[in-house]
Amino acid sequence: MKVLVTGAAGFLGSNLSARLIQSGHTVVGLDDFSTGNIQNVEHLGSTGRFSLISGDVREPYDFDGDAILNFACPASPVQYQSNPVKTLETSVLGMTNALRLARKRNLRVVQASTSEVYGDPEVSPQNETYWGNVNPIGIRSCYDEGKRAAETLCFDYKRQFSIDARVVRIFNTYGPKMQINDGRVVSNFIVQALQNKDITIYGNGGQTRSFCYVDDLISGIIKILMHPSEISTPINLGNDREFTIRELAETVIAITNSKSNLVFSALPSDDPMQRKPDLTLIKNLSFWEPQIQLEEGISLTAAYFKKILQAL
Repeated sequence: MKVLVTGAAGFLGSNLSARLIQSGHTVVGLDDFSTGNIQNVEHLGSTGRFSLISGDVREPYDFDGDAILNFACPASPVQYQSNPVKTLETSVLGMTNALRLARKRNLRVVQASTSEVYGDPEVSPQNETYWGNVNPIGIRSCYDEGKRAAETLCFDYKRQFSIDARVVRIFNTYGPKMQINDGRVVSNFIVQALQNKDITIYGNGGQTRSFCYVDDLISGIIKILMHPSEISTPINLGNDREFTIRELAETVIAITNSKSNLVFSALPSDDPMQRKPDLTLIKNLSFWEPQIQLEEGISLTAAYFKKILQAL
Protein backbone atom coordinates (compact mmCIF):
# COMPACT_ATOMS: atom_id res chain seq x y z
CA MET A 1 0.00 0.00 0.00
CA LYS A 2 0.91 3.64 -0.37
CA VAL A 3 -0.30 5.52 2.70
CA LEU A 4 -0.26 9.01 4.09
CA VAL A 5 0.52 9.34 7.80
CA THR A 6 -0.36 12.73 9.27
CA GLY A 7 1.57 13.61 12.41
CA ALA A 8 4.33 11.35 11.07
CA ALA A 9 7.11 12.92 13.15
CA GLY A 10 5.25 12.45 16.43
CA PHE A 11 5.51 9.59 18.90
CA LEU A 12 2.84 7.33 17.42
CA GLY A 13 3.14 8.58 13.84
CA SER A 14 6.87 7.86 13.64
CA ASN A 15 6.57 4.40 15.16
CA LEU A 16 3.68 3.66 12.80
CA SER A 17 5.59 4.91 9.75
CA ALA A 18 8.60 2.77 10.61
CA ARG A 19 6.50 -0.37 11.02
CA LEU A 20 4.62 0.22 7.77
CA ILE A 21 7.89 0.62 5.88
CA GLN A 22 9.32 -2.48 7.56
CA SER A 23 6.24 -4.35 6.31
CA GLY A 24 6.88 -3.28 2.72
CA HIS A 25 4.52 -0.32 2.38
CA THR A 26 5.34 3.16 1.08
CA VAL A 27 4.71 6.09 3.44
CA VAL A 28 4.25 9.78 2.82
CA GLY A 29 4.52 11.70 6.08
CA LEU A 30 2.84 15.04 6.78
CA ASP A 31 3.72 17.09 9.87
CA ASP A 32 3.88 20.73 10.96
CA PHE A 33 6.53 19.86 13.61
CA SER A 34 4.69 21.77 16.33
CA THR A 35 5.10 18.76 18.63
CA GLY A 36 6.75 16.22 16.32
CA ASN A 37 10.51 15.68 16.09
CA ILE A 38 12.16 15.29 12.69
CA GLN A 39 14.82 13.07 14.28
CA ASN A 40 12.09 10.45 14.78
CA VAL A 41 11.78 9.93 11.02
CA GLU A 42 14.81 11.34 9.22
CA HIS A 43 16.44 7.89 9.07
CA LEU A 44 13.43 6.50 7.21
CA GLY A 45 14.39 8.38 4.04
CA SER A 46 17.22 5.92 3.41
CA THR A 47 14.68 3.14 2.88
CA GLY A 48 13.52 4.66 -0.39
CA ARG A 49 9.91 4.22 0.74
CA PHE A 50 9.44 7.34 2.87
CA SER A 51 9.01 10.99 2.03
CA LEU A 52 8.15 13.84 4.38
CA ILE A 53 6.05 16.93 3.72
CA SER A 54 5.86 19.96 6.00
CA GLY A 55 2.23 20.96 6.32
CA ASP A 56 -0.68 21.68 8.65
CA VAL A 57 -3.67 19.33 8.48
CA ARG A 58 -5.96 22.28 9.19
CA GLU A 59 -5.28 23.34 5.58
CA PRO A 60 -6.44 21.20 2.62
CA TYR A 61 -3.79 18.92 1.11
CA ASP A 62 -3.65 16.33 -1.64
CA PHE A 63 -2.52 12.71 -1.78
CA ASP A 64 -3.19 9.87 -4.18
CA GLY A 65 -2.65 6.38 -2.80
CA ASP A 66 -4.53 3.82 -0.74
CA ALA A 67 -5.11 5.16 2.77
CA ILE A 68 -4.78 8.07 5.18
CA LEU A 69 -3.80 7.39 8.78
CA ASN A 70 -4.73 10.56 10.65
CA PHE A 71 -2.45 10.89 13.68
CA ALA A 72 -1.90 14.66 13.68
CA CYS A 73 -2.80 16.09 17.08
CA PRO A 74 -0.90 16.80 20.31
CA ALA A 75 -1.80 14.08 22.78
CA SER A 76 -0.38 15.06 26.16
CA PRO A 77 -2.26 17.52 28.41
CA VAL A 78 0.76 19.84 28.58
CA GLN A 79 0.90 20.05 24.81
CA TYR A 80 -2.76 20.21 23.90
CA GLN A 81 -3.67 22.68 26.64
CA SER A 82 -0.89 25.08 25.58
CA ASN A 83 -2.89 26.03 22.47
CA PRO A 84 -6.40 24.68 22.97
CA VAL A 85 -7.93 26.40 19.94
CA LYS A 86 -5.33 24.88 17.62
CA THR A 87 -5.85 21.49 19.26
CA LEU A 88 -9.58 21.57 18.59
CA GLU A 89 -9.06 22.83 15.04
CA THR A 90 -6.48 20.12 14.36
CA SER A 91 -8.97 17.42 15.34
CA VAL A 92 -12.02 18.86 13.55
CA LEU A 93 -10.52 20.58 10.49
CA GLY A 94 -7.86 17.91 10.13
CA MET A 95 -10.49 15.18 10.12
CA THR A 96 -12.65 17.13 7.68
CA ASN A 97 -9.77 17.56 5.24
CA ALA A 98 -8.81 13.88 5.48
CA LEU A 99 -12.37 12.72 4.84
CA ARG A 100 -12.93 15.12 1.93
CA LEU A 101 -9.74 13.85 0.33
CA ALA A 102 -10.76 10.26 0.99
CA ARG A 103 -14.06 10.89 -0.75
CA LYS A 104 -12.32 12.51 -3.73
CA ARG A 105 -9.62 9.84 -4.10
CA ASN A 106 -11.51 6.79 -2.78
CA LEU A 107 -9.09 6.28 0.10
CA ARG A 108 -9.42 4.30 3.32
CA VAL A 109 -9.12 6.40 6.50
CA VAL A 110 -7.90 5.32 9.93
CA GLN A 111 -8.55 7.93 12.61
CA ALA A 112 -6.48 8.01 15.79
CA SER A 113 -9.08 8.69 18.44
CA THR A 114 -8.55 8.32 22.16
CA SER A 115 -9.81 6.86 25.38
CA GLU A 116 -10.34 10.49 26.41
CA VAL A 117 -13.69 10.31 24.61
CA TYR A 118 -14.87 8.36 27.69
CA GLY A 119 -13.98 11.30 29.95
CA ASP A 120 -14.04 10.41 33.64
CA PRO A 121 -15.88 7.10 33.14
CA GLU A 122 -18.62 5.87 35.41
CA VAL A 123 -18.25 2.28 34.15
CA SER A 124 -15.21 0.03 34.00
CA PRO A 125 -13.85 -1.43 31.86
CA GLN A 126 -14.93 0.95 29.12
CA ASN A 127 -16.39 -0.67 26.01
CA GLU A 128 -17.15 0.97 22.71
CA THR A 129 -20.88 1.31 23.41
CA TYR A 130 -20.26 3.53 26.46
CA TRP A 131 -21.01 7.17 25.60
CA GLY A 132 -18.66 8.61 28.19
CA ASN A 133 -18.73 11.28 30.88
CA VAL A 134 -16.96 14.31 29.39
CA ASN A 135 -16.90 17.90 30.59
CA PRO A 136 -17.56 19.81 27.33
CA ILE A 137 -16.15 23.12 28.60
CA GLY A 138 -13.28 22.00 30.84
CA ILE A 139 -9.56 22.54 30.29
CA ARG A 140 -9.23 19.10 28.66
CA SER A 141 -12.25 19.51 26.38
CA CYS A 142 -10.23 20.90 23.47
CA TYR A 143 -8.79 17.40 23.10
CA ASP A 144 -11.68 15.27 24.38
CA GLU A 145 -14.40 17.02 22.41
CA GLY A 146 -12.17 17.51 19.39
CA LYS A 147 -11.67 13.76 19.14
CA ARG A 148 -15.38 13.09 19.77
CA ALA A 149 -16.29 15.48 16.95
CA ALA A 150 -13.74 13.79 14.67
CA GLU A 151 -15.42 10.44 15.36
CA THR A 152 -18.79 11.99 14.50
CA LEU A 153 -17.39 13.20 11.19
CA CYS A 154 -16.02 9.74 10.38
CA PHE A 155 -19.33 8.00 10.92
CA ASP A 156 -21.36 10.71 9.20
CA TYR A 157 -19.09 10.44 6.15
CA LYS A 158 -19.51 6.65 6.27
CA ARG A 159 -23.29 6.95 6.32
CA GLN A 160 -23.65 9.81 3.85
CA PHE A 161 -20.82 9.15 1.39
CA SER A 162 -19.90 5.46 2.00
CA ILE A 163 -16.34 6.35 3.03
CA ASP A 164 -14.29 3.47 4.45
CA ALA A 165 -13.43 5.20 7.74
CA ARG A 166 -12.07 3.28 10.72
CA VAL A 167 -11.70 4.70 14.24
CA VAL A 168 -9.28 3.41 16.87
CA ARG A 169 -9.67 4.60 20.46
CA ILE A 170 -6.14 4.60 21.82
CA PHE A 171 -5.56 4.10 25.54
CA ASN A 172 -2.43 5.27 27.39
CA THR A 173 0.58 4.35 25.27
CA TYR A 174 4.29 4.74 25.98
CA GLY A 175 7.64 3.76 24.54
CA PRO A 176 10.62 4.99 22.49
CA LYS A 177 10.34 8.22 20.48
CA MET A 178 8.36 10.00 23.17
CA GLN A 179 9.83 13.44 23.83
CA ILE A 180 11.76 13.88 27.02
CA ASN A 181 9.42 16.76 27.96
CA ASP A 182 6.33 14.99 26.62
CA GLY A 183 4.35 15.63 29.80
CA ARG A 184 2.63 12.24 29.97
CA VAL A 185 2.90 10.22 33.12
CA VAL A 186 5.18 7.37 31.99
CA SER A 187 7.78 9.62 30.38
CA ASN A 188 7.61 12.04 33.32
CA PHE A 189 8.22 9.27 35.86
CA ILE A 190 11.03 7.61 33.91
CA VAL A 191 12.93 10.84 33.27
CA GLN A 192 12.56 11.91 36.91
CA ALA A 193 13.68 8.48 38.12
CA LEU A 194 16.74 8.34 35.85
CA GLN A 195 17.81 11.71 37.26
CA ASN A 196 17.04 10.66 40.85
CA LYS A 197 14.61 13.56 41.11
CA ASP A 198 11.40 13.53 43.10
CA ILE A 199 8.58 11.80 41.23
CA THR A 200 5.49 13.98 41.23
CA ILE A 201 2.17 12.20 41.72
CA TYR A 202 -1.01 14.20 41.29
CA GLY A 203 -3.71 13.41 43.84
CA ASN A 204 -3.11 10.45 46.14
CA GLY A 205 -1.94 8.16 43.33
CA GLY A 206 -5.02 5.96 43.57
CA GLN A 207 -6.32 6.85 40.11
CA THR A 208 -5.77 4.06 37.60
CA ARG A 209 -4.53 3.74 34.03
CA SER A 210 -3.86 0.84 31.67
CA PHE A 211 -0.54 1.27 29.88
CA CYS A 212 0.16 -0.14 26.42
CA TYR A 213 3.67 -0.46 24.98
CA VAL A 214 3.91 1.24 21.61
CA ASP A 215 4.93 -1.87 19.62
CA ASP A 216 1.74 -3.62 20.68
CA LEU A 217 -0.40 -0.62 19.81
CA ILE A 218 1.13 -0.26 16.34
CA SER A 219 0.42 -3.94 15.64
CA GLY A 220 -3.24 -3.33 16.50
CA ILE A 221 -3.47 -0.23 14.32
CA ILE A 222 -2.10 -2.11 11.32
CA LYS A 223 -4.56 -4.93 11.96
CA ILE A 224 -7.37 -2.37 11.74
CA LEU A 225 -5.88 -0.75 8.62
CA MET A 226 -5.54 -4.07 6.80
CA HIS A 227 -8.80 -5.69 7.90
CA PRO A 228 -10.61 -6.79 4.72
CA SER A 229 -14.12 -5.85 5.84
CA GLU A 230 -15.84 -2.60 6.76
CA ILE A 231 -15.65 -1.79 10.47
CA SER A 232 -18.84 -0.17 11.72
CA THR A 233 -17.81 0.79 15.26
CA PRO A 234 -14.88 2.48 17.00
CA ILE A 235 -12.34 -0.04 18.30
CA ASN A 236 -10.52 0.19 21.63
CA LEU A 237 -6.76 -0.39 21.49
CA GLY A 238 -4.60 -0.65 24.58
CA ASN A 239 -3.57 -2.93 27.39
CA ASP A 240 -6.28 -4.05 29.80
CA ARG A 241 -3.95 -4.61 32.75
CA GLU A 242 -4.81 -1.83 35.20
CA PHE A 243 -2.41 -0.05 37.59
CA THR A 244 -2.68 2.80 40.05
CA ILE A 245 -0.43 5.78 39.35
CA ARG A 246 1.41 5.04 42.58
CA GLU A 247 2.04 1.46 41.43
CA LEU A 248 3.44 2.83 38.18
CA ALA A 249 5.81 5.14 40.06
CA GLU A 250 7.00 2.31 42.31
CA THR A 251 7.57 0.07 39.28
CA VAL A 252 9.62 2.76 37.54
CA ILE A 253 11.74 3.34 40.64
CA ALA A 254 12.41 -0.38 41.04
CA ILE A 255 13.33 -0.99 37.39
CA THR A 256 15.61 2.06 37.13
CA ASN A 257 17.20 1.49 40.58
CA SER A 258 16.36 5.10 41.30
CA LYS A 259 16.79 7.01 44.55
CA SER A 260 13.77 9.16 43.74
CA ASN A 261 11.17 9.94 46.39
CA LEU A 262 7.45 10.27 45.79
CA VAL A 263 5.92 13.70 46.25
CA PHE A 264 2.25 14.53 45.94
CA SER A 265 0.53 17.50 44.34
CA ALA A 266 -3.05 18.62 43.72
CA LEU A 267 -4.99 16.64 41.12
CA PRO A 268 -5.53 18.64 37.88
CA SER A 269 -9.05 19.61 36.85
CA ASP A 270 -11.09 16.88 35.11
CA ASP A 271 -8.33 14.27 35.48
CA PRO A 272 -10.04 10.86 35.04
CA MET A 273 -9.98 8.55 38.05
CA GLN A 274 -10.09 5.31 36.07
CA ARG A 275 -9.10 4.01 32.64
CA LYS A 276 -9.31 0.40 31.50
CA PRO A 277 -10.24 -0.77 28.00
CA ASP A 278 -12.60 -3.57 27.19
CA LEU A 279 -10.71 -5.30 24.37
CA THR A 280 -13.39 -7.80 23.39
CA LEU A 281 -14.05 -6.24 19.97
CA ILE A 282 -10.44 -6.08 18.78
CA LYS A 283 -9.71 -9.59 20.06
CA ASN A 284 -12.71 -10.98 18.18
CA LEU A 285 -12.08 -8.91 15.07
CA SER A 286 -8.42 -9.65 14.50
CA PHE A 287 -7.23 -11.97 17.30
CA TRP A 288 -4.98 -9.12 18.48
CA GLU A 289 -4.02 -8.67 22.11
CA PRO A 290 -1.10 -6.92 23.81
CA GLN A 291 2.02 -9.01 24.39
CA ILE A 292 4.41 -6.70 26.27
CA GLN A 293 3.55 -6.15 29.91
CA LEU A 294 4.41 -3.11 31.97
CA GLU A 295 7.65 -4.28 33.54
CA GLU A 296 9.25 -5.18 30.20
CA GLY A 297 7.92 -2.07 28.51
CA ILE A 298 9.23 0.22 31.25
CA SER A 299 12.68 -1.39 30.95
CA LEU A 300 12.75 -0.80 27.18
CA THR A 301 11.51 2.77 27.52
CA ALA A 302 13.93 3.59 30.34
CA ALA A 303 16.82 2.37 28.16
CA TYR A 304 15.68 4.73 25.40
CA PHE A 305 15.43 7.74 27.71
CA LYS A 306 18.78 6.92 29.33
CA LYS A 307 20.46 7.29 25.94
CA ILE A 308 18.63 10.57 25.32
CA LEU A 309 19.69 11.98 28.68
CA GLN A 310 23.31 10.89 28.18
CA ALA A 311 23.40 12.74 24.86
CA LEU A 312 22.26 16.05 26.38
